[in-house]
Amino acid sequence: MESESIVYGCIRDWPSADPEQRRVRRATNQRELAALPAGNAWPFLGREMFSCCQQPGEGLYQTQVIHFGASYRAVEYEWKLWVEQFEALLKRLYWASAVVHLETELNGTHTFRWESEKGFHSPQEDSLRVRCAWEREGNLRG
Repeated sequence: MESESIVYGCIRDWPSADPEQRRVRRATNQRELAALPAGNAWPFLGREMFSCCQQPGEGLYQTQVIHFGASYRAVEYEWKLWVEQFEALLKRLYWASAVVHLETELNGTHTFRWESEKGFHSPQEDSLRVRCAWEREGNLRG
């Protein structure tokens, strides 16, 4: 049996006092997630792996949290391509920070973090300006 990789995390928007601004940002993020490939059409990122709360009071207070997760066959060998697709999605979303956890059978657990240098990212920006850091936990298997 081939090794399995688990990828999960979340993308966080930033809170705003302006209800119309929040509505527009959430609608844009929803539209971009809905535009992702579905079913067997997606090699790394697909519509089914993303979810977020829709209505205030139902898991949505001020900050929209988009959560995601999927299992892959040894995705760490194609991790650069996965990150490229993830960053391409981030360019189209409103967000302040993102975290991705990669759990591998052979190489342990890695955590990747993206934080916008300005404190928020808007899809109208030409480039993705982030501080990115990663952490690694050792493999606990003997």
